[in-house]
Amino acid sequence: RFQACVYFASVFQAMSCGIHYLASVFMAVTPNFVCGIPGNLSSVLFYNSSEASLEDIWTVWTATENYIVVQLENGEIWELNQCSKAKREVSLDLAYEYKGNKSVFSCSDGFLYDDTKWKSTVVTQWDLVCDREWLAKLIQPTFMLGVLIGAVIFGDIADRLGRQRVIWFTSAGQFVFGIAVAFTSDYYSFVIVRFLLAMVSSGYLVVAFVYVTEFVGIKARTWASMHVHAFFAIGIMVVALVGFLVRTWWVYQIFLSIATLPFVLCCWMLPETPFWLLSEGRYEDAQKVINTMARWNKVSTPCKVAELYSVQHDGPVSGRTGDNDAPSAKKHNILDLFCNWYIARRTITVWLVWFTGSLGYYVFSLSSVNLGGNEYLNLFLIGAVELPCYIIACIGMDKLGRRNTLIPFLILSALICVLIMFIPQDFNVLIILANMAGKFSIGVAFGLIYLYTAELYPTIVRSLAVGSGSMMCRVGSVVAPFCVYLRSVWIFMPLLLVGIMALLSGILTIMLPETLGKPLTNTLEEATEIGRNEKSCSEKTPPAQSGTALEKIEMCGPETVSPEK
Repeated sequence: RFQACVYFASVFQAMSCGIHYLASVFMAVTPNFVCGIPGNLSSVLFYNSSEASLEDIWTVWTATENYIVVQLENGEIWELNQCSKAKREVSLDLAYEYKGNKSVFSCSDGFLYDDTKWKSTVVTQWDLVCDREWLAKLIQPTFMLGVLIGAVIFGDIADRLGRQRVIWFTSAGQFVFGIAVAFTSDYYSFVIVRFLLAMVSSGYLVVAFVYVTEFVGIKARTWASMHVHAFFAIGIMVVALVGFLVRTWWVYQIFLSIATLPFVLCCWMLPETPFWLLSEGRYEDAQKVINTMARWNKVSTPCKVAELYSVQHDGPVSGRTGDNDAPSAKKHNILDLFCNWYIARRTITVWLVWFTGSLGYYVFSLSSVNLGGNEYLNLFLIGAVELPCYIIACIGMDKLGRRNTLIPFLILSALICVLIMFIPQDFNVLIILANMAGKFSIGVAFGLIYLYTAELYPTIVRSLAVGSGSMMCRVGSVVAPFCVYLRSVWIFMPLLLVGIMALLSGILTIMLPETLGKPLTNTLEEATEIGRNEKSCSEKTPPAQSGTALEKIEMCGPETVSPEK
């Protein structure tokens, strides 16, 4: 009962991470627009459609390369384009075609926006169009850069100061910075506050994963850790719902920020994890937490920290000689992940899978609003399809194995990317279903790579391997928005890139060893042997110290996996 309450309370706030990661999908949308005019309108003309106001023209103005003709109350006739306007020198009658002289001007009077769908966005608020369009395109990449930095900073702080304090700070930070974003007065303060929001959101997601895995038992750990991602997906669904109901960007941001306010008000009740307290030598505090857990779970004889501590010191660990301890004292660095050909090939493949998983995840998510049809429903479905994919990933990992689950879903996602290119653009429903299938397949691969990476490397470099892989994941999330912008070059360019990366990753993954049912390795030599001869390694008796190493991993393992979206 205690672990369940702690788990659901912690992962509930993970929804806010999904909310803020994808909030810009609707907040930074660019509606139809044309240059502003230096006066009051009397009539508007677009081809054969003549209206009294510009609002009536937006419904028929579909091609942005075409211009709109307007007549002012003083009789002047102007041709309005998106980034320029032209004044007709001879204003005889209002006609769409004109062969006479024109004077071309820049958009010094601002812009006129189509507000039939979105009343206000950050693009319309600060005119992030034409020569300022690149500022709008930097909104999501700068947020993802904050995600990268925040994960590194708060992951380290959590190891030093404890998980509880970081969860308190990052939860409050998400609420405070989330509300502050809505009240920013200019673009640059908006980006800075969003950057800080990204840091605390990323920090919470990393530390919350460690926090729940340190409380959840071994039997449920795989499922519990995987479904932290599921609550992230629910956050994406919340974005779609709020975006549908609220069409003004700053009100939309406020509603998203207060969605998880209940957790902010009660997160101070969450205890520190016994694992971290024991690692810091705070045995009395750890015993208090254990006693609380025992009362909640109605356990009459809770374990005694003092007894566990004495067993640890009287066990085989204390009997080792100084020579045996020497190798473990060696400090390892990133070069150890390339110590020989087998490990180097493994590292390159794992990094590529991390990068591809993140790239594909965000390309499918961010592109969902451009698929046609109802963009709110599209994003909702793209988030909803993640929920079953993590169940499939857990079942596949336990039944088929890590590699045998990863390979088909990577290749399947590549095939789906190719398939989407051949679907006619008029078949909106089919395109949406294909994108959901692509998100599903890349989601399975993205979900299981965390555990698979931890099992592929020995104890001495496991944290380093997962940390470096997680860093490649964040690089993928920074690149993903730029990849989506390549739709302006060719509509299928993002899918082509994801498909190529997924196919390459799937082929290279064939060379990785299977780790299901095999003991975790302790040295680089053991890890290399897995790659050379899987069959003999699976039949080999693990080293005498494997049990002790596994106990250490059980104590320290949760920190090694950092599931950064």
